[in-house]
Amino acid sequence: MSDKHIDEVSGVVTTGHEWDGIRELDNPMPRWWLWTFYATIAWALAYTIAYPAWPLISSATSGVLAWSSRGELRTELSAAEATRAEYAARVAELPVEEILADDTLRQFATSAGAAAFRVNCVQCHGSGAAGSPGYPNLNDDEWLWGGTAEDIRATIAHGVRFSGDDETRYSEMTAFADILDREEVATVAAYVKSLSEGGDPAGTGADIYADNCASCHGETGKGEPSLGAPDLTDAIWLYGSDVGEIAAQIRTPKHGVMPAWQARLGETTVKELAVYVHSLGGGQ
Repeated sequence: MSDKHIDEVSGVVTTGHEWDGIRELDNPMPRWWLWTFYATIAWALAYTIAYPAWPLISSATSGVLAWSSRGELRTELSAAEATRAEYAARVAELPVEEILADDTLRQFATSAGAAAFRVNCVQCHGSGAAGSPGYPNLNDDEWLWGGTAEDIRATIAHGVRFSGDDETRYSEMTAFADILDREEVATVAAYVKSLSEGGDPAGTGADIYADNCASCHGETGKGEPSLGAPDLTDAIWLYGSDVGEIAAQIRTPKHGVMPAWQARLGETTVKELAVYVHSLGGGQ
């Protein structure tokens, strides 16, 4: 029910509304509030004129500024691509050792190499580059073909035992199943195992090792990167570390294959991968 009258306390006209004995005063809104309210309306109208706002049948008004979020994104992507192309061009023209010496280029190449690694390398070496049986761990300091940035680049570029690349890394361990009997294989396997345990490696397998293995792995078992022959004195094993697994590798060795990536990814990406892999902790 509406019943306007003057409030006895304040002397202000009421709106005529009453709830539980409480009457609503009809005070005018403050001027500053009204002008603020009108300003927000004007701002909203101006905004809808300047920017895309009103929906049409198949599109929307474009606004006098012709702005769009997609257009802004394209501009930002173009700027980012121009910067990336500039750094990529510098990576392409410099050897990897010089890329490592330049802090800015090294950071760029490491980031780009990490992205390329996640797309092309994790399937074999794992997301953390820790490898698995038959696939080398790239975090340690054991390198079959050398651990300098240039060595790593060459391995990535040309692969290992990859038939489609004339410069591929190639090595092949002799299968000793037809050369040594099972007892001799077991004896030399035990000797090889002892090389990595830090004790006295002398034993009956020493002569067999010297006659059949030292030419590639070295007299002390330290290996030879130029031949892809692994170091037998550390605790890093590609195909298993117990004597039975070592014996199996001596009898009928496994030979893994790594693709040559340069033809597929290009020289720049290969360098970026080399910088990233080198940065994992084991690079020489």
